[in-house]
Amino acid sequence: MMYVAVPQANLRDRVSAVYNKVETVYGGAAVEVLEKQKRFIHVKTSSGKDGWLEERYLVGQDVFDGFEKLKKDNEKTPVQAHGTARAELNIHLTAEREGEHLFQMKEGEKVEILRKASAPRNAGTAKPAKPIPAKGPVKKAESPGKPVGTPAKASSPGKAPTPAEEPPAMEDWWLIRDSFGHVGWVLMRMIDIDVPVDVAQYAEGQRIVGYFVLNKIQDGDKQEPQYLVLMSAPKDGLLYDYDSIRVFSWNAKRHHYETAYRERNIFGVYPVNSGMEDFGKEGSEPVFSIQVKDETGAIVPRKYRMIQPVVRRVLLPGQSEKTDPKLARPELVKKSAESKTKKRR
Repeated sequence: MMYVAVPQANLRDRVSAVYNKVETVYGGAAVEVLEKQKRFIHVKTSSGKDGWLEERYLVGQDVFDGFEKLKKDNEKTPVQAHGTARAELNIHLTAEREGEHLFQMKEGEKVEILRKASAPRNAGTAKPAKPIPAKGPVKKAESPGKPVGTPAKASSPGKAPTPAEEPPAMEDWWLIRDSFGHVGWVLMRMIDIDVPVDVAQYAEGQRIVGYFVLNKIQDGDKQEPQYLVLMSAPKDGLLYDYDSIRVFSWNAKRHHYETAYRERNIFGVYPVNSGMEDFGKEGSEPVFSIQVKDETGAIVPRKYRMIQPVVRRVLLPGQSEKTDPKLARPELVKKSAESKTKKRR
């Protein structure tokens, strides 16, 4: 069996510049392979019709099985945000441009965002790049190929020093679930996060990488949602998923959003969870939990409670504000010389 990896293709009655269309097959459809001939494969469709398809329009059983595994592995992964595709997109099996693809999304299609990864921008035909999840605190890189503490060798007389190898340019990817339930990787910059403009305007140059509706507040005849928003520095390839959180509460008297809580400079990793919790006599209130890393690289869970409109941390069993481990702090992202020049102008 093979599978159609383009939005649609014509099934030909012969391998020729002039042919009759037997049938139209669509992305993801399974076809049975009958024989191969150069660039074309003779197949039979589920309707029982047979004809020829270009081999580049098809992928093998291994790719299909890979997508099925990706879907199964992320059945219970919490949704971190909802987004909209900016254009027609291929959904990749791995977080890389050269990764196999089987399904496509149309412009404007809605998606659920599950996870983030980074990969080299121009991998080309080199060894496939593996997704880089958020792993531990940021550390300054040692010289390539040298153990820690090894002194640098003096350059030989008459020879120009070898320039240090620059790290590859990185780009970020989202693991998404589309409206048909397909799960796969797409470029982050091709997905717009569906957060309201009234909230997005407070991003202050940060990149919104997740959001959650905590609850809704009555304002006249409408109910206005209150949000937890995850943000990060606007740069690809960062080792954390988010570096700040911000809670937006709705002021029913002034009819606008206000910042109820903000925490910056944290090494945050997915997943983030939110919901409602019963606090007995105090009633049911919004809660959310995040995961941050400490200086040893260990994950430290943190829970918060919203007592309208104030947000307070809820200490979990074994936690104390005095005995909490020191958290890892992401390195500040330096602005490029070009951006500084533009600012001066």
